[in-house]
Amino acid sequence: MMKFLLPALLVLYSGSACAQQKFDAPEYHDILFLNFKAIGDTAHQQYSLLKGSYRRLMRSPEVGLHNVCEFYIRDSTAILSLRGTINKTESWLENFYAAMVCANGSLQLNDSTRFNYQLARDSTAYVHVGWLVGLGFLSPYIREGMDSLLQAGIRHVVIAGHSQGGALAFLTTSYVYYLYHEKYPDLQLTTYASAPPKPGNMYYTYDLDFISHGNTFRVVNTADWVPETPFSIQTLDDYRLPNPFSNPKPTIRKQKFLVRLALNHIYNKMKNGSATAMKRYRKYLGSMIYKQVKKAQPQLQEPEYRYSVNYSTAGVPIILPADSAYHKNFVFNGRNVFIHHGYNAYQYLLKEYFLSNATNR
Repeated sequence: MMKFLLPALLVLYSGSACAQQKFDAPEYHDILFLNFKAIGDTAHQQYSLLKGSYRRLMRSPEVGLHNVCEFYIRDSTAILSLRGTINKTESWLENFYAAMVCANGSLQLNDSTRFNYQLARDSTAYVHVGWLVGLGFLSPYIREGMDSLLQAGIRHVVIAGHSQGGALAFLTTSYVYYLYHEKYPDLQLTTYASAPPKPGNMYYTYDLDFISHGNTFRVVNTADWVPETPFSIQTLDDYRLPNPFSNPKPTIRKQKFLVRLALNHIYNKMKNGSATAMKRYRKYLGSMIYKQVKKAQPQLQEPEYRYSVNYSTAGVPIILPADSAYHKNFVFNGRNVFIHHGYNAYQYLLKEYFLSNATNR
């Protein structure tokens, strides 16, 4: 494991762990640069951007399904940058491995490594298994970096990523919070999930939004399809108990005969149709994709999937509307399906709505 180095003198961050922040557009501008440009640049260790100078402290090796993270320092703020999907089959498999697993538990990553994690308090909170696997392989480097920062007195950490990196930023925020908040109650986390897919079910996102105190931001270009993923189906079993849908039979039996027949028919169609679709997605995006993932990580043990694929968005929404002027600059030609998902598109809209006097990098 790489040795994590910090400057000899770091200023103690004095912000409250419970203070709600406003969306910091210049900081997000810089985060996008780190997520897209700096994370592939091994020649430079320092970058001067809108909010100041960022110095790379550590870069993890490429682990798991081609996952990488980096730590930077800017004054008394640390940045944990999580790389998004790259043009490798295994990296894409991490996205498509979209069955749900419990937000609290463990994964056997290989014969010698078990990843124990807590991402929520609620036992009915579920998360995307592929991104959880990515977090599991990155977790030793995340812990190493966080331990060094906290020992040096740093108490403000920005966690950020774009696309797959945004989904990982959600899960990493939960992981870091539950790992450190009791020992370091003054630790303040700010999260920028840029163009993020949906990370888990509603009960996971409830928990994340609660522990974040409004400091987790979901930044979305309205023309971008990626934040609409993964596939999501809500069945009657996904509702919190008690609810009127869990056992409607007593109410239906009180109705007149013809009404009773109609209501039973409708209820069974709704229940069975959505449940069948959910099981189908769970099968294809769980066990079948796992067989492909296992070729890349032969020692990864298949976890127990939950009977749900009811994905939900998370975080404070920062919406970047794609207007007619935007579409003149970013034109879909029938093939470039990621035209609205990339660095240039997000920086363009950020400048239009938040940074009209700033220069895009």
